[in-house]
Amino acid sequence: MAYNNNNNNNNNNNNNAPIYSTSQGAPLADAFATQRVGKFGPLLLQDFTLIDSLAHFDRERIPERVVHAKGSGAYGYFEVTDDITDICGSAMFNKVGKKTKTFTRFSTVGGEKGSADSARDPRGFSTKFYTEEGNLDWVYNNTPVFFIRNPSKFPHFIHTQKRNPQTNLKDATMFWDYLTSNQEAIHQVCILFSDRGTPASYRNMNGYSGHSYKWSNKNGDWYYVQVHLINDQGIKNLNNEQASELGGTNPDFAQEDLFNEIEKENFPSWTVYIQYMTEKQSKTLPFSVFDLTKVWSHKEFPLRRVGKLVLNKNPENYFAEVEQVAFSPSHTVPYQEPSADPVLQSRLFSYPDTQRHRLGVNYNQIPVNCPYASRGINPTLRDGAMQVNGNYGSMPNYLASDMPVAFRSDVKHQQHQEVWSGPALPFHWDVVGDIDYVQPRILYQKILSKQPGQQKALAHNVATHVSSARRDIQDKVIRMFAKVDENLANEIKKEMLELSPRTGKCPYSNKL
Repeated sequence: MAYNNNNNNNNNNNNNAPIYSTSQGAPLADAFATQRVGKFGPLLLQDFTLIDSLAHFDRERIPERVVHAKGSGAYGYFEVTDDITDICGSAMFNKVGKKTKTFTRFSTVGGEKGSADSARDPRGFSTKFYTEEGNLDWVYNNTPVFFIRNPSKFPHFIHTQKRNPQTNLKDATMFWDYLTSNQEAIHQVCILFSDRGTPASYRNMNGYSGHSYKWSNKNGDWYYVQVHLINDQGIKNLNNEQASELGGTNPDFAQEDLFNEIEKENFPSWTVYIQYMTEKQSKTLPFSVFDLTKVWSHKEFPLRRVGKLVLNKNPENYFAEVEQVAFSPSHTVPYQEPSADPVLQSRLFSYPDTQRHRLGVNYNQIPVNCPYASRGINPTLRDGAMQVNGNYGSMPNYLASDMPVAFRSDVKHQQHQEVWSGPALPFHWDVVGDIDYVQPRILYQKILSKQPGQQKALAHNVATHVSSARRDIQDKVIRMFAKVDENLANEIKKEMLELSPRTGKCPYSNKL
């Protein structure tokens, strides 16, 4: 039915008001009338207005995202502030002062669409750049590391963060059972259970690529790159109790905050930096450059400023834009490409696959996903459900010999940067070793120690969560954190012993 933006839509004398109609444009005299047999008889199947309305209503919901279901978003722009053409030849970086339109979506990871914004969870931080070379997606998180480095573990890990298949309840035992059995996650766990695991707003957190990407310049030189979006509003977090209270009193507080601040023209912004290294430098690292559980030293690979991301416009319609925006790290542009990071490689398939499931094969034609600035064509990508862009008309559905198309000759140099050979082999990352506890130890001993109360907060937050787990899992948690720092393990144990009598939860076992 035609949308009417005029409150006086019942005034037949208002010639400027759109006509209220069926989905097929037929005008209606009454929005609420139905057809029936006589005064008290059954309704008629011929009443298309009613049937169409109910049938559409029954289909209003689309599958929610398996992860990142709860989210908020806004439009904005990216502005280049510093010349990095020696690192990356993408057109979006080719001139200081150049602006590119963007759409950014923030999200929690594990919860359902109606879950609380205050959940202890990583936050998604994804930005779509509508560049002249097509759409580029930076699909990032608010933490610089993640729980896994082996892609086959991802479904297992996510399932343990969701609901028990029998009880349909969140389950601390399966949550910690997975983490203590896969301790490469300990770095991310220490970040998650610090107060950074519960940001005070989307405006007050950073964004990180996590993965190592490959960027090239126009001379053919390439670098491993990690991206940092450092918020200009300052880091602000909630403590465990504040987050729990907000989960009950205002579970949509982050959505409300982002929308209201943009409406008030308090536009949030992030300064974008990169770290980069050569392939030769990567071979000197004490860990793999593809290890998603590690950060790069800022001393050895200092941050280099690139530009600024500003969010300055709210969506007009949440479903059409925030719910239907589709991100994938495989949506990229010349001179920016994925590295051989195995988790990143798996995401290149998984992300667009889930969007085809949720939104349909032609999800790129939805306005928020449309690469409107690109002049590109591909006549083989046609037909399919919800094909609405003209389907290339009478153009051949193959690349004809006389078809006037152009190819980018200036990006050929990207070929043969790396060469791989060998048989297909089962991939298993090395077992967890001492090096996997080094960076979590630095985080606890050298970073959190400089932030008043944050060492204690980490112990308190872990203890509060794990107190609901089975006793043998509690013991495993203590032993895992002892590998990071004995004092941290003792503080968690102390907090658990103090919590048990007050909460009535499963008391901590003294047997280690």
